[in-house]
Amino acid sequence: MFRSVLSFTLLGLLLLATAPAFADKYEKKRQKVQDMRQEVLVELFEARPQAQAEIDEAYGYAVFSNVGVQVFLIGGGGGRGVVHDNRSNTDTYMKMATASVGLGLGIKDFRAVFVFHDEEALDSFVQKGWDFSGEADAAARSNEKGGEIGEAASFRKKVSVYQFTKAGLALQASLHGTKYWKDKKLNRSR
Repeated sequence: MFRSVLSFTLLGLLLLATAPAFADKYEKKRQKVQDMRQEVLVELFEARPQAQAEIDEAYGYAVFSNVGVQVFLIGGGGGRGVVHDNRSNTDTYMKMATASVGLGLGIKDFRAVFVFHDEEALDSFVQKGWDFSGEADAAARSNEKGGEIGEAASFRKKVSVYQFTKAGLALQASLHGTKYWKDKKLNRSR
């Protein structure tokens, strides 16, 4: 019995000792997402100054970073982002993954900003977070050479979407699905 109490006590101490390390790890990941959001918003406001007023007046907005690869008929990618609710001034950290089928070749690192003009659209995105779309795309950027910013209104004007090519080269025509979902670890450990 002494051994089991000792084992239980040591296990408890070990868990207590490692808890700050996990919290620090998650805080670093959250800070990385926050830094990405700030960089993307600065770039967006420089390219489209009217977007700042649009975001300020919206129910909320989301900023995501994604790296995707397309090799002939199959592609995929993933990333992270954060949704900001302007009403409650809260952030929800999210993940994203893409899968695509279509002709293409390349790597594309892009950023997306979603502006939610409707409360239901914001809440639905955070809770359900699914998007499916068709895409014809040609983008090239290497450091400061080339570049692309795309703007599309979708969801019957309930959501505006801005996309930036950060770096990479891609030539593709594909149908792809993107799944967005809450990042349980980054939201839980605050």
